[in-house]
Amino acid sequence: MQTALATIFVFCLVVVVHEFGHFAVAKLSDVKVNEFSVGMGPRIFGKKFGETEYSLRLIPIGGFVKMEGEDEDSEDGRSFNKKSVKARMAIILAGAIMNFVLAFVVFGIYFYGVGSPTTEISEVSSGSPAYEAGLAPGDRITEIDGIAIDSWGDVSETIGKLGEKELNVEVERGDAVESFKMTPELNADENRLLIGISPEMESSIGDSLSMSGKTLVEVIGLMFDFIGRLFTGGVGTDDVSGPVGIIYIVGEAAKTGFLYVFYIAGLISVNLGFFNLLPIPALDGSRFMFLLLEALRGKPIDPEKEGRVHIVGFLLLMMFTVFITYKDIIKYNLF
Repeated sequence: MQTALATIFVFCLVVVVHEFGHFAVAKLSDVKVNEFSVGMGPRIFGKKFGETEYSLRLIPIGGFVKMEGEDEDSEDGRSFNKKSVKARMAIILAGAIMNFVLAFVVFGIYFYGVGSPTTEISEVSSGSPAYEAGLAPGDRITEIDGIAIDSWGDVSETIGKLGEKELNVEVERGDAVESFKMTPELNADENRLLIGISPEMESSIGDSLSMSGKTLVEVIGLMFDFIGRLFTGGVGTDDVSGPVGIIYIVGEAAKTGFLYVFYIAGLISVNLGFFNLLPIPALDGSRFMFLLLEALRGKPIDPEKEGRVHIVGFLLLMMFTVFITYKDIIKYNLF
């Protein structure tokens, strides 16, 4: 039940936010929206409000916003194909942009929940260099060998930079300032020098937003790296997960705690936004490329021809999804 709830939450969150991006900018551009759907395949539920039908479909692998004149020619003055190229580009890009915004928000919630490390010590490992030297929980590190310490990152960086030699660690203990001498030890598992202390964590909106932005940039960078390795043969189908794999990953995250589900939701949201921007037929990136061609040519591509390209792309994506689903079942030994 926990896995099911977490999976429904993540899928609905990332898909609804993505489609809402298209929907909101379409409405702002006065485009007629015929349907807003979460999921693909047969319709489970549908309700019409105004000119738009809102539906829930059986297969939870995506969703869509069906706009008048998007895949067919239409003479309606409010159709997608009657709007300017800039307006249509904005509508197409809005889904991925909203996924990146969502990732920033949920990463921020995650980092606020777990807290950020401070320079105050929360725990000293028994038998460690810090323990033998006399450091204690509650001490706040201010200097290491004369180098000012302002963050936990400074602690790790300074110890690593100074190397395996005796260090003079200065701390605030109550109202007093005390110094302790110790020599870091190399941790073979982490391949770095440690003195055996853990930081006190505190929740800060500023630090959470900073970490969120940093994480978002890092994940997008990893996506570019993945695409590069895909073309050089550095990755294979075993490195790709589909809906079944995502359900498994979300389920494992839910066992750790629902807060970690937010982190996974952020990763999935970045992946969805990035993947949709790739120039693959049926995806937003392909539609954007057709609009770019229209801007360069000064006239639109035949909507029926473009529609056929997207239909073929959609069928290929469905086939690939079935293949990846089979691989996920084997990889995670689900049967």
